[in-house]
Amino acid sequence: MPVLVTAQVENQTEALYDGMLSLLAAQLKQAEGFVMHSAHRAADSGQWRVLEVWETKAQADKFFAWFVAPNLPPGVRPKRSVVELHSLVTPGG
Repeated sequence: MPVLVTAQVENQTEALYDGMLSLLAAQLKQAEGFVMHSAHRAADSGQWRVLEVWETKAQADKFFAWFVAPNLPPGVRPKRSVVELHSLVTPGG
């Protein structure tokens, strides 16, 4: 079942986010189960919010553990939440 992973990231800057994305984008695009990634500065809190859709929670958790967590800057620890999606419409699906 597809899932939406939302990560609230305190102590994140645009430069730190961009650095992480440039480091991980190639692996992310090739990761099993990856559907999409987006991010924005949360207007209400100044935090960064990262949104990803994955085919399964296990795939999302595996990528986070193997690639994201080891590369997080000091003091940056995302608060992740995962919800199962009722529907997912993609251009090819």
